[in-house]
Amino acid sequence: MPVKIADGLPAQSILEDEHIFIMTEHRALHQDIRPLKIGMLNLMPTKIATETQILRCLSNTPLQIEVTLVQTSTYTSKNTSSEHLLTFYKTFDEIRGTNFDGFIITGAPVEQMPFEDVEYWNELCEIMEWTKTHSHSTFHICWGAQAALYYHYGVPKYQLDSKMSGVFNHQILTPKSRLFRGFDSEFLAPHSRHTEVRIEDIEKVPELKIMAVSPEAGIYAVCSEDSKQFFITGHSEYDADTLASEYFRDVDRGLDPHVPVNYFPDDDPTKTPLMRWRSHATLLYTNWLNYFVYQTTPFDISEKV
Repeated sequence: MPVKIADGLPAQSILEDEHIFIMTEHRALHQDIRPLKIGMLNLMPTKIATETQILRCLSNTPLQIEVTLVQTSTYTSKNTSSEHLLTFYKTFDEIRGTNFDGFIITGAPVEQMPFEDVEYWNELCEIMEWTKTHSHSTFHICWGAQAALYYHYGVPKYQLDSKMSGVFNHQILTPKSRLFRGFDSEFLAPHSRHTEVRIEDIEKVPELKIMAVSPEAGIYAVCSEDSKQFFITGHSEYDADTLASEYFRDVDRGLDPHVPVNYFPDDDPTKTPLMRWRSHATLLYTNWLNYFVYQTTPFDISEKV
């Protein structure tokens, strides 16, 4: 079944070329079915790329999904055209009265700043509080996960000595969790961040459960005891070339970055990286949608979640 998107969204042609079933609003109007309503607060500067990556991850499911793209009103992206934002995005004020079956909060390139110094921090706090009553299950990614762990549970983040960039092996600590149904015992996932949350701080919070870790990259997946909140510290949605683009961008800026770990063949940046985490990314999002959204959300989402 398809992901429902706005007519003309740039991701449409890319995903259709990959044989992913995308349904525009016009076609969806002629189907008598209630799609899952998924909101996505996109905090990444490369909004079109992030939209496409996450829509791809949401697409491999028999469920029909209606995606609402959300932006902050206190900060406007300088890397995405105002026309695109006006056409395809809503502000929080426009959706604050809406209930969602699921909500996604992406990462953002502000992790080296204290949370409170981020320009839109107060608005983000309001949105994160709102998700507790207006989203059946909320999925947080990278800095979005760190921000939510800090806001909801007081879990701090720590500056790393150097950027964590690469594709790392992970081990599942909760193998019976439905989030990992179909997973191998170990799996690969990309990370791209300058900060981390630590196991000892998570373990102090009885409402949180560590689900997966990496010997090199640390915590990967955390959930709340009621499975209403998921926190993923990596970027399973990344394309094959995303880490390369970030690496060469930093090289051009004169930042002398480390070569992403376990990413380029033979650690040689002149070689084309391989995509080795797509199946994990697909399963992660599909399992979240199926087990923690679709199977437990009320049919009438106007009911209090």
